[in-house]
Amino acid sequence: IGCLVTTDSKGNLSGVISERDYITKIALLGRTSKDTLIKQIATPSSKLVTAFPEDSIEFCMEKMLASDIRHLPIVSKSGELQGMISIKDLVKTTIKQKETTIKVLSDFALGKGGH
Repeated sequence: IGCLVTTDSKGNLSGVISERDYITKIALLGRTSKDTLIKQIATPSSKLVTAFPEDSIEFCMEKMLASDIRHLPIVSKSGELQGMISIKDLVKTTIKQKETTIKVLSDFALGKGGH
């Protein structure tokens, strides 16, 4: 697991904490896990980059690359957490889509199953 969601006392999304947060804000600064609160190192919801379920894979990838993040919370229009995707999820999906397109075009060029 590379990223966890944090919530407030009401269960609302309050931020995320990633392994990158841990490394850069605890390990590299010489702090200890025992003496550090999650809220001290988590990215707060006010600074989160999020996406909506209806956003495209390409749009999500652009957001993640532009923000240099590897995990993207998916939220509803009301801000309720729907899930989390990783750049790895998006890359795998993109590759699968490209492979399918290549197969369809190759079959068409070879006269298989075409019109």
